[in-house]
Amino acid sequence: MAQVADKVAEAQRRERETLQQLHSPAVDRGPYDGDPEDLAEQWVARHAEWRRVAALMDAQGWPLYSPERDVQGSTWARERDAQREGALARAAWQMERQDARDELKAQVWLSADVSRRLRAIAARTGLEPEQVLAQLADRVRMDDDGVLAVDAFTPR
Repeated sequence: MAQVADKVAEAQRRERETLQQLHSPAVDRGPYDGDPEDLAEQWVARHAEWRRVAALMDAQGWPLYSPERDVQGSTWARERDAQREGALARAAWQMERQDARDELKAQVWLSADVSRRLRAIAARTGLEPEQVLAQLADRVRMDDDGVLAVDAFTPR
């Protein structure tokens, strides 16, 4: 109970501090500091949750908090986990879609001689022919006159 009371007091203090910061003149907090409004909202929510836990423990007469017996808190925790996993899955899907948009898939027709040389190079390097072409394309540049040139090649 004492630890929960300490958490309630800490959350109350942090809630008050973040709200004061939010209403104080704007200060450059640096690139790694979070959104002050978001931080204030988080402490308001934490304070409310710790008060709920303290009231539950007091009403049930629990000397120790037991997540298994806290049905509401456990339900909320599962919902938060599901929301977090959903958000991570959506972010991964969006990154995958962005990567797919950035990719160029092309069908290239090469002469028999060039094709044989490309296959021989690929076999000697242990790469697929499209990987050899991708590495070559990474090193191609165009001069001001529109002439293509290949930078020095160092195998990866």
